[in-house]
Amino acid sequence: MGERVDDGELDRLADEAAEVLELGLGLPDRAVWEAVRRDFMAWFGRRDLDAYAQDLGAVEWGRGRSSDQELPALWHRQLREGIGRPSDIAAAGELRALVKWLIPTVLAPPESGVLLDTGPSISPPPLPESTGGDLFDFRSGTFNGQVVGVQHVRNTYGAPPPGDAQPGPVNWPLAKDIEPLTHGVRPTRRVKDLPALPPYVGREQDAAVNSALKRASSRSGLVVVQGQAYVGKSRTALAAIAEVFPRRRVFAPAQHEDLRKLPALLHGGAEPCVVWLDDLDGHLGECGLEPRLLARLTALEAVVLATMREEAYDKCVGTSAHGRLLDLAELVDLPATWEAAELARAKDMADPRLVEAARESGTSGVATYLAIGPRLWKDWQRARNAARHPRAHALVRAALDLARCGFKGPVPQDLLVTVHEGYGIAGLEKESLEDALEWAGRRRYGVLRMLARGMRDDRPVWEVLPYLVHTAEQDEGFPPVAGWVWRHALAAVSGNPAHDFEVTAGARQAFLREAEAGDARAMHSLGVLDEAFGAWEEAESWFRRAADTGWPESAGHVGRLLVERGESRQAEPYLETAAEAGDDEAATLLGTLLRERAAKWFGAAADLGNPEAAHRLGDLLLADGDFEGAGDRYLAAERSGYAEAARSTGMLHLLANEPGKAHVLLTRAVEAGDEPAVTLLADMRGDPQTSKEVADYFSSTATYPLDNAHHGVVMEEEGRPREARKDYEKGHAAGDPYAAYRLALLLEKQGNPEEAKLWYRKAADMDHPAALKALAEHPATPDTVKE
Repeated sequence: MGERVDDGELDRLADEAAEVLELGLGLPDRAVWEAVRRDFMAWFGRRDLDAYAQDLGAVEWGRGRSSDQELPALWHRQLREGIGRPSDIAAAGELRALVKWLIPTVLAPPESGVLLDTGPSISPPPLPESTGGDLFDFRSGTFNGQVVGVQHVRNTYGAPPPGDAQPGPVNWPLAKDIEPLTHGVRPTRRVKDLPALPPYVGREQDAAVNSALKRASSRSGLVVVQGQAYVGKSRTALAAIAEVFPRRRVFAPAQHEDLRKLPALLHGGAEPCVVWLDDLDGHLGECGLEPRLLARLTALEAVVLATMREEAYDKCVGTSAHGRLLDLAELVDLPATWEAAELARAKDMADPRLVEAARESGTSGVATYLAIGPRLWKDWQRARNAARHPRAHALVRAALDLARCGFKGPVPQDLLVTVHEGYGIAGLEKESLEDALEWAGRRRYGVLRMLARGMRDDRPVWEVLPYLVHTAEQDEGFPPVAGWVWRHALAAVSGNPAHDFEVTAGARQAFLREAEAGDARAMHSLGVLDEAFGAWEEAESWFRRAADTGWPESAGHVGRLLVERGESRQAEPYLETAAEAGDDEAATLLGTLLRERAAKWFGAAADLGNPEAAHRLGDLLLADGDFEGAGDRYLAAERSGYAEAARSTGMLHLLANEPGKAHVLLTRAVEAGDEPAVTLLADMRGDPQTSKEVADYFSSTATYPLDNAHHGVVMEEEGRPREARKDYEKGHAAGDPYAAYRLALLLEKQGNPEEAKLWYRKAADMDHPAALKALAEHPATPDTVKE
């Protein structure tokens, strides 16, 4: 048709209308606000924006005084949507007339005496500078291209008939040129480079409608296409008149317009016309269509073609006046469900919307799917607002994104719950999970649900409406599925061949996109995918890139790969990064590598005569169960006089079931302050007393200087203090502070405290901890300061 209103003009019109609402809300007279609000609510209703009408109805008078800054912007968006369709010139014209009508009302001062109709409804405003009774004044608009309008009789029910003659049918459009979107057909999803509406798909009832129209000229003149809401009644009826009467002029009045002067307009016309009454129940009554008016139109060879919903028909047929009219009509019922032949025709069309609807609509029908889908999309997007249903919005988004990942069919509820929390949508805490699922799973407009509930293995599952998925896929501005959602999808389909390949392929593309933007986690995810498919080199490359970017999980992967190749030294920094981030496996592997390196270097140092290295290496060998190797290393440490090996050597004797030897060595360790040795000694089982075998073991004092004190302990415990003293003195002379300390203990037990203090001093001068403690408990006297 070519008509289009300039976008700037539409924005200005929406601003003016929003300003009228804001002014009305802020006025001191509540009646003014109620009047203004009712007119705008009615306008929204005529645009099928019932939710916006309800929003406006919920706004309480007086809020404007509290400077609610969000309302004007919200109203602007809603009004702009109502006039946003380029072909809906009627909506823009009607809103412009409404603004012109209400501006004097909201600007009138309280003392001006302006009277308002505060009853149930307000009559539509008279149009300023009206020419010929057109309902909409388009003269102040800006248009690009040819504009085609529809002539309307302006008077409403209850108003007197116009006195002047109305312009005749010559100004009405031809049936073949009728624009469906301005005559009752609901819009569907817009697709780039495609017409606003898909092409009409022939229904099995087309022949019945066409035949009824042909008969209507000579019979009742009224044909009614009846059916449930959103089944395509308007599209089928308009296609029929374009087919049967392509050259006839069509009169399409707005609902509740006065039709009584219509016969006068048709009288003397060159050819018959078609009267188009979409939603017939809105055109009935004394000033609308009734049997006598229908008879007059039939006499003029006019055909009246109407649509009617089943519930409206049932209501009207029960009343006497409307029932008599409907008795004269020829009814054609249009079912919601499409038959196989109809679906086949839809699939054969080149329009992807029809192909999708034929495949996905099921029992709801193609027309319903196409008409309700856009409404559900808008309802879902609006639900994100924290004051509406943010959790429900997030749940539907989760199901939608998982479907875009290739996770087709029902999704487990627990997966939806997990994913929906990741979007960071505000206000989730204000809506319970149960309420959100109820809202998302509710049948809307009596037909479709955003989420359909089912059961699998006694657990709830949910399937998203395919229309939402396809709309998201075709909307260039809709965000792609985030990498974290793909990871959930991959985990959910792991091992499921029905989904695995498709999800994996899609995930790779998503991860590539994020990796190219520098996302380390996406790099890691690519490495995991390549690793799963055996692409080891590619996996390592991605893991290295991620690890170098600071992703610790990838560092663990790189470290393991390097260890498997025998490149342990190169693996260590990667494993350490992962271990510090909490990777227990990386920490264990790193510890193993470091232990092997420690054993290597302890061995090298021990071979060079370092007693501490010999002790440490003995501990490693003991932990490995190499008792013989550990014993050799401990003895090497003892040969060098390294007393710190006492606990380790004692443990070795315990493991060898030699408690006597262990007792002697652990006693040394305890008196040196070794806390673990205290526990070992206390828990030691077996006879702690010495024996000849123990004494003989510690008799090699020339080779093992520490054994002087050990042999002395054995002698002392056998009641041979003189031999014990000799051993202790020899041990002290060999540089063993423990020998001096043991002699001090022996002297104290023998009742010689003064000499004992001298030996405590000798042991303390060699830093023996027990001797230092004993001196602190027994302060020195002048006689005992020096030997």
